[in-house]
Amino acid sequence: MTVVAETNEGATTPSARPRHLIVTVYGLYGRSDRGWLPIAALIRLLADLGVDEAAVRSAISRLKRRGMLQARRHEGQAGYELSAEALDILREGDARIFRPDRATLADGWLLAVFSVPESERHRRHVLRSELTRLGFGMAAPGVWIVPARPLDATADVLRRLGLDAYADLFRADHLAFGDLAEKVRLWWDLDELQRQYEQFLRAHEAALRRWQHDSPGTGDSPGTSNEDADANRAAFADYLRALTDWRRLPYLDPGLPAELLPDDWIGIRAAETFFALRSLLSEPARAYVGHVITGRLAPRHPGSPPRPRHPTIG
Repeated sequence: MTVVAETNEGATTPSARPRHLIVTVYGLYGRSDRGWLPIAALIRLLADLGVDEAAVRSAISRLKRRGMLQARRHEGQAGYELSAEALDILREGDARIFRPDRATLADGWLLAVFSVPESERHRRHVLRSELTRLGFGMAAPGVWIVPARPLDATADVLRRLGLDAYADLFRADHLAFGDLAEKVRLWWDLDELQRQYEQFLRAHEAALRRWQHDSPGTGDSPGTSNEDADANRAAFADYLRALTDWRRLPYLDPGLPAELLPDDWIGIRAAETFFALRSLLSEPARAYVGHVITGRLAPRHPGSPPRPRHPTIG
């Protein structure tokens, strides 16, 4: 079965679709034990994000049809595991989603040149869609371009999808003719990118300010008291929403060199916001998920919202 990638599909702000949130949960916490998570834990975790059980089960059914998840029982518990192809997709995304630096002009460019027979025009559409998903801009018909960066997954992705027979990849430098910054504005829609980054910041900058203000500083690892559990739950919810909204942006903006972008490019501020949230929230969020999966989490007190404080990162 061909897997339909969910790593960067569709706008998620202001409210993410349940299946996007589920993919984020699996990407962060479901890759051990062959990518398996119990359905009861998924329902509990998605409830913390405001998704009801019916919506979770519907989203899982869609992910099964797309080849991302498959049912498996483990030690008597019903659950779902990532397919082998889904694991490959998530691994490919890690280097791009969690890479804080941008390309430089010294990195050069990666060119994809392709030719697809008219009789296989459907493959031409798939190839164009996949190059767009990987952050390529179209420099000319049949010629697509992206910053050449270490660990680029383009060749692996095209090979996995059976598209490698239609394309050639080259490393290149821009040597002459025209203003490269102006060409970048033609190859990528920077106005749309700016709008997407602004949307991300509107959704998550306030959460960063709150966690920075309420952080208690350094100390012991997150505990298991009700107060710690509430704080970890809040960290999980904020981090999952931020990552779900963030993980599509490094595909739309493939780390274009700062020298070619407008002054005070908003994408740099958005990246700083995401990675600051990641630094603050990833460990307490992981602690919370671990307790949910093992069933050792104390029940939430009705009517008692979690206090927005950051448990110390260990």
